[in-house]
Amino acid sequence: LANEVVPARAELVRKAVAPVPLDVPVLVGDGRELDPVAPGGERGFDRILLDAPCTGLGALRRRPEARWRKSPSDVAELTRLQGELADAAFAALAPGGVLAYVTCSPHTAETHGTLGRALDRWGDAAEALDTAAVVQGLARHPLDLAGDGRAVQLWPHRHGTDAMFIALVRKR
Repeated sequence: LANEVVPARAELVRKAVAPVPLDVPVLVGDGRELDPVAPGGERGFDRILLDAPCTGLGALRRRPEARWRKSPSDVAELTRLQGELADAAFAALAPGGVLAYVTCSPHTAETHGTLGRALDRWGDAAEALDTAAVVQGLARHPLDLAGDGRAVQLWPHRHGTDAMFIALVRKR
């Protein structure tokens, strides 16, 4: 199941998942209003990927014009929205389910800040996973990852990618 708030982007998602040998419904709607009933009627999802709307600063090497679409004043509104989407996604998880919180931004307010505030709100119901170990396990070659492992920040100059952030959280 995929959800996108912008109809044109939902169509891009449909095209992207078309080769997948599964029926992948693509909904158009606000992720803050996600129905926590998984396909098949089970309560909650086992896995949720939240590709959070962000400043997009991590993709400037590919889209340098994006720097003119955002201003510093956008960060407060975006982090509020990111937190609301993270809360809705976490609520939609089944016990034991995992949320991947992802942004294409290296801005700490949108990454570690949003994640830290969410973990504080979720308290003992959430367990931050060793995201670095998961990413290393999927990589073809060892990656030079800094930090405590709870989250991974990829960098263009170190990893040849956009400045992507990912954190994995399990619902207890």
